[in-house]
Amino acid sequence: MIDIGLSKIALIGAVALIVIGPEKLPRVARTVGMLLGKAQRYVSDVKQEVSRSMELDELKKMKESMEGAARDVENSIQTNTSDFEKSWAETTGAASSDELPGMITLPEYKHPKKNWRLKTGATPQWYKARSGVRTKALSGAARVARYRPRPSTSSGQNG
Repeated sequence: MIDIGLSKIALIGAVALIVIGPEKLPRVARTVGMLLGKAQRYVSDVKQEVSRSMELDELKKMKESMEGAARDVENSIQTNTSDFEKSWAETTGAASSDELPGMITLPEYKHPKKNWRLKTGATPQWYKARSGVRTKALSGAARVARYRPRPSTSSGQNG
């Protein structure tokens, strides 16, 4: 690097004072300072970008190594599983791994979905009677006969 000491900076300042002149020296010094600041910011930005790219490369390498390890584990599990299935089939003598000897196969569970008959059928009769839910359907004629007002037969109204 360039070794600039205090004596060299004083010499450069004296030469600049003579060449540029005392009137323009503050303006030139301000401009040089701004340019040096911009250069320093540019260099720091470049350094940050380089460090980011290096970190990104390291992360990519780490990702690839993890994916490779995961693939190796998956392959070993698959080979162990297939070996186990073969040895199980040989020991049990079963033709396929789905049917095991001595095991009862049950029908597959079927969800009732939204069958309202199942839902209402599950309600107890005492609850329906207490809450006033009709348990039997009436035909139109039966409903008319049931709810028709009855004629009153009092002796004071005939007359």
